Amino acid sequence: MGLEMGLLIGAFVVVVILAGVAIYYQLRLREMRRHQEEQRQALAAEGKAQRKRVIKSIYIIAQGVLDDQLTMTEGAIRIKVLLDGLDVDDQLRESYQAFYHLAAATDHIPILEAWKKLSTKQKLVFDKQRTQLESDHREFVVDACKRILQQQF
Repeated sequence: MGLEMGLLIGAFVVVVILAGVAIYYQLRLREMRRHQEEQRQALAAEGKAQRKRVIKSIYIIAQGVLDDQLTMTEGAIRIKVLLDGLDVDDQLRESYQAFYHLAAATDHIPILEAWKKLSTKQKLVFDKQRTQLESDHREFVVDACKRILQQQF
């Protein structure tokens, strides 16, 4: 009976140890899942905050275009990029095609450092083109700016 009792006690100890290990890993798994959920919620909150900032920027730029604080071309390019960054659906993007059309029409005009490297004569030529394109698109861009200020994203 001594050997059987020893084996029984040994088996019991092994079962207790395995149960302890299983409980330990179960608690670790639960903690990891809780941590992942916290991270997911934090990322979702940051995503919402970023989206609000982008939407606010769109409103500010649209109002800036209407108030002549920036050129229609600059406003159209910036709003187009921000709308693309919001990942809006095709129907919404379609309703603001004025920004996309003006941005595409002026795409050949150098910007930033490339603009600075141009001669005064070249700048005047491009500025005249931009002014004409803005005049051609004015009605549509102004309408799109007014509508976008009323848009709930």
